[in-house]
Amino acid sequence: MPTDELSTEATIDRSLAAAVTRSAEIEAQLATDPSGLRVLTGDRPTGRLHLGHYLGTLRNRVRLQNLGVETMLLVADYQVITDRDDAGPIAERVRDLVTDYLAIGIDPARTTVFAHSAVPALNQLMLPFLSLVTDSELRRNPTVKAEFEATGGRPMSGLLLTYPVHQAADILFCKGNLVPVGKDQLPHLELTRVIARRFNERYAGGETVFPSPDALLTQATNVLGVDGQKMSKSRRNTIELAMTEDETAKQLKRAVTDSDRVITYDPEARPEVANLLLIAAEMTGREPAQIAAEIGDGGGGGLKKLVTEAVNEHLRPIRARRRELEADPGAVDEVLRRGNERANEIAGATLDEVRRAMQMVY
Repeated sequence: MPTDELSTEATIDRSLAAAVTRSAEIEAQLATDPSGLRVLTGDRPTGRLHLGHYLGTLRNRVRLQNLGVETMLLVADYQVITDRDDAGPIAERVRDLVTDYLAIGIDPARTTVFAHSAVPALNQLMLPFLSLVTDSELRRNPTVKAEFEATGGRPMSGLLLTYPVHQAADILFCKGNLVPVGKDQLPHLELTRVIARRFNERYAGGETVFPSPDALLTQATNVLGVDGQKMSKSRRNTIELAMTEDETAKQLKRAVTDSDRVITYDPEARPEVANLLLIAAEMTGREPAQIAAEIGDGGGGGLKKLVTEAVNEHLRPIRARRRELEADPGAVDEVLRRGNERANEIAGATLDEVRRAMQMVY
């Protein structure tokens, strides 16, 4: 392996090790005194949220909110167009996303829910931030590389190339200092830290205008879709939070298992069976192996029946709340309006500070 590649891997390993240590320290702080922490996280409104989202990130957001962490929850509508020509029914999807947030327990009195396109000052931060990064730094970003490869060779849009800078603006506009991420997203956060540091040095004379945000490494539960592949909206292999119980049962009925009637929890040898057991475990708070032993020689049919019951029971109150919200769309719009208003106040104050630091107040 070339020396420069070895050096890059060593840097990544050191960065991950530091993030793991710091994340553990933050978790300890969360349990005692979360004051002073501000989280920024969110989703692209590309379709309805599903069980993978719920187990991977949504539950953790509610946890952080309930611990007393100030949380900014972004509906990233502008980011929908980074890698696609058609944003789809964007207004409908934005409202769907906010409806799901509220249904799972996001409290707009404690969490600010807002949309990219409604906060001009946030997006204006892109201009000074772009002056702080190079073309090669952007092209080296793993997510940019992966997204570009997924386009099948189509020319890269300027928005896709600068996607990490837009994410930096998302985090820094509100002085976010804590970002829940998986380890694969650490390069994005590292670029945000670089931008914050360079802005403070170049434009603010070393004064701290922007904090250096920390990663809160998530212990996300990654579940597969019913076809045994990654759970994805585009694959139509998901269990949507908005599905009815009958729709959930129908979807799980076609879940991939195997021919062995004796159910065991073996993620390596039996990944599809293990995935269903994991879903049941997450829904019930039990251990996958314990559930497997309970099913015994009930086969795939018995497993699917148990998982269906577990999922439907766990999601029942969430779905009931969702139906209430769907019957009162004005309430959802009001949450977004108030969140946008709050985000604009924060972004406006930050942009004013940026202008002063850059001596652009006329």
